[in-house]
Amino acid sequence: MSTPPIPAVGTIAWFDLTVPDAVAIRNFYQQVVGWDAAPHNMGAYDDFDIKLPDSDTVVTGICHARDSNANLPPVWLIYITVADAYAAAEQCIALGGTVLDGPRKMGYSDFCVIKDPAGAICALITPPDLPEDGLEATDDW
Repeated sequence: MSTPPIPAVGTIAWFDLTVPDAVAIRNFYQQVVGWDAAPHNMGAYDDFDIKLPDSDTVVTGICHARDSNANLPPVWLIYITVADAYAAAEQCIALGGTVLDGPRKMGYSDFCVIKDPAGAICALITPPDLPEDGLEATDDW
């Protein structure tokens, strides 16, 4: 089994785009940038894993603003690694920011979405407590 690399605290671990109509925006970026897309099953609908042209390398995601993403405005969302998403959310509020979602579990990780005092939005994500046998290379952490 292979464990995906865990980014260091303070680094950007991931980014994706959340919009009301992920299909339309997927099509837009496919035509403008040349990205390929593969469906990412979310149960009742698909979000999209966005890949480099002619490659299986996933570089980002395009997500519908539904279910757990329903409270998000259209946004390119960066995920910044923090030691403790719950403590970071409390510190955000104490310093004049707003927590838009969470903190909560996402896969094996804890995360939250915040708005800083200037109005910029990002996600904070804590590396997972890995299961005893680690993660498969394809598992979301």
